[in-house]
Amino acid sequence: MVGLRAGRWLDSAMAGPENDSMIMWWQVLLLVGAGGALGGLTRFWLVQWIDNRTGGGRFPWGTLAVNVSGALMIGLALGRVSGPALTSWLWLLLVVGVLGSFTTVSSFSLQVVGVAERDGLRPAVLYILLTLAGGLTLVSLGYGLARAAGGAA
Repeated sequence: MVGLRAGRWLDSAMAGPENDSMIMWWQVLLLVGAGGALGGLTRFWLVQWIDNRTGGGRFPWGTLAVNVSGALMIGLALGRVSGPALTSWLWLLLVVGVLGSFTTVSSFSLQVVGVAERDGLRPAVLYILLTLAGGLTLVSLGYGLARAAGGAA
């Protein structure tokens, strides 16, 4: 599809620490937690910075920039795994931690590539459609339930 061999290595790469006897559970927590803090703070700062420069209009330019740049970064990580492998600790810190909290779109994009290369285009498109439709439907449902329970109008 994109020339990335995601289907073969994605499952083992995402499994992470179970395949690496050198990483203890507490190290996994520290790596993912530290990366998550860095990614979340970076996301917050970048969205604010971009929105302030684009007039903070109705279109979410900052969020769009974060999501597409996160997809680029996870693609770069994917390329490193396809070549000289990222170590498990680096994968946990950068991909699961930093990019996982920076944007979930990067993980979603990586999974779409993996499904497409492992199972074909139809299952990948189905995954995309179910994710978008399910996400939009459940956001609307949650919003409606909150309003019905007396939330903000």
